Amino acid sequence: MELPLTITKAGAEGASVDSSRKEDSFVVLGHSSSQKKSSSANTCYYEGERLTWLLQSIQRKIELVRADASLPEKIWFKQQFSIGVNEVTRVLEHMAMPHNSTSKIQLQALLVASDTNPRWLTKHLPSLALSRKVPLFILKDNKQASLRLGQLVHLKTAIVIGIKKFLPMISQMQKLNKLSRT
Repeated sequence: MELPLTITKAGAEGASVDSSRKEDSFVVLGHSSSQKKSSSANTCYYEGERLTWLLQSIQRKIELVRADASLPEKIWFKQQFSIGVNEVTRVLEHMAMPHNSTSKIQLQALLVASDTNPRWLTKHLPSLALSRKVPLFILKDNKQASLRLGQLVHLKTAIVIGIKKFLPMISQMQKLNKLSRT
């Protein structure tokens, strides 16, 4: 079962909306419904209870691993995560293609907030992640996904977070996602 890849938007703060149209349809993060199923197999949408479960699971894992670390918090987070659009893009671009694994830093997954404004800030990430075979988790939470993602890494907001170090739960989430699609 393929998840819908487009969402509907009635308008946004600070944006002008054509009053003759009740709804503006747009493509989420560059995906379109015409893309192949294989490209969406790398993308998971989390909202509601699934989103809460995902963020709590990651938070628990961070607390467990962080308890053993003697490094300052800021340095530890830099080692474990790429935080922000620019840093994540840079790391993805420097990663080797899947058939050539010479890159030192490998991202295990990307967490992307869907409430990005303007949308073009993150529009390039799905295709870049797909080309590097990095799973993409899109978080939807009524304009609060970036706030919740920021809380994960002790910042006010975060649009995108790349997970550098392997967390066993990421592979579990990928398996659950594949099972739910069959």
